[in-house]
Amino acid sequence: MIDKNQELVTPEGLEKLQRELAYLTQTRRKEVADRIRQARDFGDISENSEYDDAKNEQGLLERRIGELQRRVRNVKVVDPSEAEGDAVDLGTTVTLRVVGGKGQERTFQIVGANESDPTSGKLSHASPVGRAVLKRKVGEKVMVSTPRGATEYEIVNVEAAS
Repeated sequence: MIDKNQELVTPEGLEKLQRELAYLTQTRRKEVADRIRQARDFGDISENSEYDDAKNEQGLLERRIGELQRRVRNVKVVDPSEAEGDAVDLGTTVTLRVVGGKGQERTFQIVGANESDPTSGKLSHASPVGRAVLKRKVGEKVMVSTPRGATEYEIVNVEAAS
């Protein structure tokens, strides 16, 4: 059972979050602190736009760090190798064919909502297509309603992550 505050991610998605968090806390935080110090050295900070800009950047940076820390604390890593046999699950790669179409197929890796990047073949499990194919198997057909209209897909292949 998943807690409503938990975010589903693949191991790769967690690693990406952790890399960004490490970069922001270990590198960007120091760079922004240096900018604030340099701006303070210019003298009167009451009318110092460099200081104001650096402090604003620091606020945005700390907000992003806090968000990433919360997300990392609340993730539920779904190991694709533990997926149910031949069913579509988080981390698996699924190939879909448009039913009644010209035989065109599209292949996607099903990932967590915040890992989604359709241009690189990563589709959120929470997207209309992702929700429709989750837990389905090869040969099954699903109807997907999107703002562009309804499309029926047939699942032609499911591969577990390697």
